This record gives sequence, C-alpha cells and structure tokens, in this order.
Amino acid sequence: MIASLPRPLWLRASTIVYGLLFFAFLFLPLLVVAVFAFNDAPYPAPPWRGFTLDWFLGGSDTARRGLFADSALLGSLWTSVVVACWVTVLSVLVGTVNAFLIERTQFRGKQALSLLMLAPLVIPGVILGISILAFASRIANLADDLWGLELEFLRPGLPLVVLGQFSYIVSIATLTITARLKRFDLTLEDAAYNLGASRAAVFATITLPYLQPALIGAAAISFLMSFENFNTTLMLVGSDAPLTVMMYGRMREGATPVLNAVSLFLMVASALLALTLLSRDNKTPAKP
Repeated sequence: MIASLPRPLWLRASTIVYGLLFFAFLFLPLLVVAVFAFNDAPYPAPPWRGFTLDWFLGGSDTARRGLFADSALLGSLWTSVVVACWVTVLSVLVGTVNAFLIERTQFRGKQALSLLMLAPLVIPGVILGISILAFASRIANLADDLWGLELEFLRPGLPLVVLGQFSYIVSIATLTITARLKRFDLTLEDAAYNLGASRAAVFATITLPYLQPALIGAAAISFLMSFENFNTTLMLVGSDAPLTVMMYGRMREGATPVLNAVSLFLMVASALLALTLLSRDNKTPAKP
C-alpha cells in the first residue's frame, strides 16, 4: 500500500535520475572499454579514429598484434583458468566440509573458529600475499637447512598462488554453502534412515541434491574471484604470470587497445556464464 501512495513529482524525478546515474556509473566505463577495443589507433582511449578488428585478429608479425595472435596473453589467460579451476575445486570441497562442521557438530570454541574463518576477508590482499609469502619462504628455508628438502611449492609460483587465493576464497565458499545447509530440513534425512538408507546413500540422494545450487554458486563465485584477483597474486607469482599480472605489466609498458580486447573478451565470457547459470536455475523444477 505504501508503494501505491502518490508521490510528489520531484521525488519521482529524483528517483529516475538516481537510477540513471547509478547504472551509468556501473556500465559506462565498461561500454567505453568495449567500444575502444575496435578503435583504429595505437592507444586505448579517445579520440575515435575508425573501426578495426586488428586488436583481435592482427597477425603476430605486425605492430598491431591482436589478442588471438598474442601467445603471451593467451598463455597468461590459460594460466588464470588453470589456477581458478584448482582454487574452485579446493574451495568447494573444503567449504562443504566446513559447512557441515559448523552446522552439524558441536565442540568447544566453534563460534571463535567461525569468526576467525572470516579474518582473511577483512585483511588487504597485499598484506595477505606478503604474509603468506614470508611464512611459506620461512618453512621452505627451514626444510632446506634442516633436512636438505627443496619444497618448490612453497616458493613463488603457481602452487603458492593457488594456496594464497584459496586461503580467503574458501571463506566465501563456506558462507555460501552454510547458508543453504542452515535451511535444510533434517527430518528428510531421518526419514531416509528409518527406511534403511546408509549415510552415504542419504548424502548422495538427499543432502547433496539439496546443496547443489549452493555448490554451483560457490564454484562460480570462487572461479571468478580467483580469475580476477590481482593483489594477492602479484605477491606470490613466479615466472608464469596469470592474466591480471600480465595486463598490469603491459599497462606499465604502454597500453594498447589489445588490453581493451582482452577486457571485452572477459566481459562476454562472464556474461555468458551468468546467463547459463540463470537459464539453468529457471529450468530447474520447483520442489514441493
């Protein structure tokens, strides 16, 4: 009833203006980046010099090397995908275990541990990366000095990048899965036990299907957060640079519209992923 009450003209106009400004703030920079990926100029900014596809399809032997001919950029893109996949798998698996630990068990200090789990989310990424690098290097040096073991995965490189990103992304995955598990009706499991089902069968046929939307959502969030991470990754990376670090280095050397082309490619890929998840949710039949 309150929403149907008449509002003065200035309030309605200000609401429309606020909405337009808000969405312009969100999408106008993305639109500019997308448009100037096709700019026929060696710089990724106005003025407009004409339309070209060189920054996507330009040959590797020309000054206008396109995205799909730039082996270094494509290699860093693949590196980011590999890192994101590992982080996603680890975050979803450990986040599921954490969710059951928080919701299904009782032990001393559970509340304190639940709050401590959120600490990586409030620590700046640079500080988190430096701390992980210093801690891992100390352990690697100690193992080398005492036992002569060379623990390469604790040196700057992709394994340490995976561990560094996992250290805070797992908290987000845990919260996502816990929120779903908290609303689960335990009487469904009790009924299955009364009918003679084993714990594994109950988990596979009742609990896991119920958690499936949260697992997919946690996986999508983990993948995207890992893919776009820069601060923590920069502190832990070795010779194989993920895409964000590669783009940062290119920007320092002098940006070209090929970086706009990369950004547009990522925007399209993210939009397709979001549409796929939305269409899947819409096709899922509602449970009674």
